[in-house]
Amino acid sequence: MYGLWKPRVLGAWKVPASGPVILAVNHSHNIDGPMVMGVAPRPTHFLIKQEAFIGPLDPFLTGIGQLKVDRTTADRTAIGRALGVLEQGGVLGIFPEGTRGEGDFASLRAGLAYFAVRGGAPIVPVAVLGSADRPGRLVKALPPLRSRVDVVFGDPFEAIEGAQSSDTGGGGRRAGGSGRRTRKALDEATERIQKRLTAHLENARRLTGRWATLE
Repeated sequence: MYGLWKPRVLGAWKVPASGPVILAVNHSHNIDGPMVMGVAPRPTHFLIKQEAFIGPLDPFLTGIGQLKVDRTTADRTAIGRALGVLEQGGVLGIFPEGTRGEGDFASLRAGLAYFAVRGGAPIVPVAVLGSADRPGRLVKALPPLRSRVDVVFGDPFEAIEGAQSSDTGGGGRRAGGSGRRTRKALDEATERIQKRLTAHLENARRLTGRWATLE
């Protein structure tokens, strides 16, 4: 990522140094996931659509710990592997909008709230800005080479207000949240999450001076 573009990373220190964490990333371009993987302060395991696991990319993505998910059904295998990442104190990367779009967190699915509550993990909002501003000259499907892409990490927060993950007894966090997982509770959590992610995106645009890109 640093060789092809010019990432500017802000707030990486906000990502908890240990314990289960979920990175909630906006998604407007195909390089957003790889960009976050490349600049995040901890190894990140993303839930990625199974269509991306083709040819040589299949063993490569699997080898670096990325998780294949079938978006057409409730993929229990992918869900189990994602929860396993959190149970082991790892970092799970999720595009909460479910698919690539405007990258504005306008339409969130309940999956993020489910993993946060079930896995007992705080959510760190991540805004990737600049990846979809304009196509490259040589490869239209990619941003211009050596162009600046901003990655802004936000403050961690809990999916359910007042909830806390289980404590290991040594000051660390571990997965295994005991929060409510009813449909109503998850819907309320999703609404809360959306507000926090939208606020972070607005703040990230102010910090990076990218309001002009909205025109």
